[in-house]
Amino acid sequence: MTSTSPSPGLARFNALEEQAALAALHEVCACGAWARRLLAARPYATADDLYAASDAATAGLDAADLREAMAGHPPIGRPRPGDPASAREQRGMAGAPEALRAEMLELNLAYQERFGHVFLICATGRTGEQMRDAVRERLGNPPEREHGIVRTELGKINRIRLARLVDAPED
Repeated sequence: MTSTSPSPGLARFNALEEQAALAALHEVCACGAWARRLLAARPYATADDLYAASDAATAGLDAADLREAMAGHPPIGRPRPGDPASAREQRGMAGAPEALRAEMLELNLAYQERFGHVFLICATGRTGEQMRDAVRERLGNPPEREHGIVRTELGKINRIRLARLVDAPED
């Protein structure tokens, strides 16, 4: 017989007081609408249920919600000081040569000028060169296509961060 009780980390998340849960979700994604949708669907029986709710919430974000979510992400190659999530996710740029770092800065600026927001990519496990190649390629996308890619990348990032949230050991 299989257990239907949530994992300890998920049970801990389910039991958080509303404001604490909202704060935890805000650390995952800066979009308030996304966090409120996930909060409203608690409790979750499994992590997969949480991930599915995240996917649905991400799919339902409008343009303003996406801008809010992206505003919570620093440019690739420039993780926020004191933000372990962005530093961990952008590890592929940490030891990159100065020339690559300078090129990423230029590409980030070109991307932001073209699309009006930060270049968003699920950087976990990617090298600096892979991220550079991705921004180069995506600079040529029409805005509608890029909008869909951004939504997909945001969903990947949110899943990774949610997994860390519900898999975190007890404090």
